[in-house]
Amino acid sequence: MLKKIILATTVTIGLTSSAMATEFMDQTWAKDMCNAWNKSSTLTSGLAEWSTNNKDRGYKLIQIYRTQCDSKSKIQLNIANKDGKAMCVYGGKPDGKKVDTDVDYIMNASDEDWTCMGKGSFGCGAMGAMMSGKLKFTGPKGEAMTVMGPFGAFLELTGSVAGTKSETCPQ
Repeated sequence: MLKKIILATTVTIGLTSSAMATEFMDQTWAKDMCNAWNKSSTLTSGLAEWSTNNKDRGYKLIQIYRTQCDSKSKIQLNIANKDGKAMCVYGGKPDGKKVDTDVDYIMNASDEDWTCMGKGSFGCGAMGAMMSGKLKFTGPKGEAMTVMGPFGAFLELTGSVAGTKSETCPQ
């Protein structure tokens, strides 16, 4: 009897995990990315001052998407300075606030290039990705140049948050 219960539980857990598989850059992935950001001292401490440049909105926003899915599939991270740290306070669909490219960022890349950047592979670090055009980038480039280390950590974080890349695009 105990064997049957354990087997049934294992099957149920397996079905639940696969039924809840996260698509790369969908809303669930964005929430997971937000949580991962908050666990990274490179991002929370390294971008503390950066996060205060938000034109008094209270947060900076970063929108990212997969090039082949077009800009309608963007997800958004809101980064606010909380107790001297750059904390992700929201991860999901764009919140409808106007993007101000004097302080906010919009980035997109192909799945292949997101994979390369996520691994931190040669030529796919923050500077290399921007200069080579692997990462399409709109926002305050001068500001971004001052935080290349943490920016590189952000790009690598995209590769450590679980999500399947498929031919379909997040809704």
